[in-house]
Amino acid sequence: MSEPAPAPPPAPRDPLPRLLAWLEDARARGLPEPSAMALATASAEGSPSVRMVLLKHADAAGLVFYTNLESPKAADLRARPEAELCFYWNPPGRQARIHGSVTPVTDAEADAYFASRPYLSRVGAWASAQSRPLPHPLALPGRVAEFTLRFTTSVPRPPHWGGFRLVPDSVEFWEEKPYRLHERVIHRRGPDGWNTTPLYP
Repeated sequence: MSEPAPAPPPAPRDPLPRLLAWLEDARARGLPEPSAMALATASAEGSPSVRMVLLKHADAAGLVFYTNLESPKAADLRARPEAELCFYWNPPGRQARIHGSVTPVTDAEADAYFASRPYLSRVGAWASAQSRPLPHPLALPGRVAEFTLRFTTSVPRPPHWGGFRLVPDSVEFWEEKPYRLHERVIHRRGPDGWNTTPLYP
């Protein structure tokens, strides 16, 4: 009689290494914008919004993205400081959903990241009144020219530009498998650390 196949090893409790491994795999595959993620927020009245942003840093403290602090997303996050992120990479057919509370990054963190951006990206942060009506097609190029003349070399971080850190309380991984028998597992943070639960697909 043949011995039963060994049980698969249990999923690791801490989800961060797997998330970082999936991100690195997406980069290695040459996927466009592997750090792009959907950010879902809700207004003070509970109206949902979702848009794509870029992950700029991830470690045990959380996942960081940057934005105009006068934008609708920033207003949502001030009114309801929680959000959900969703990555999707195809190939290989993987999704990661991260839910948690959101806090502003420090001024020092925002300054350091802003200084690392290309010159025109820094100018653009001053030039764009994000999400506000554009009065005519030349308004944005005109503002870019205005701030290019104002900041010829050093471009300081605008007071209306900063970042947020999402501190995960749950992370769900979904991986495509044949015949829609996908692998799905959720990690939830508890008082004693992370708990891991496999889910039906």
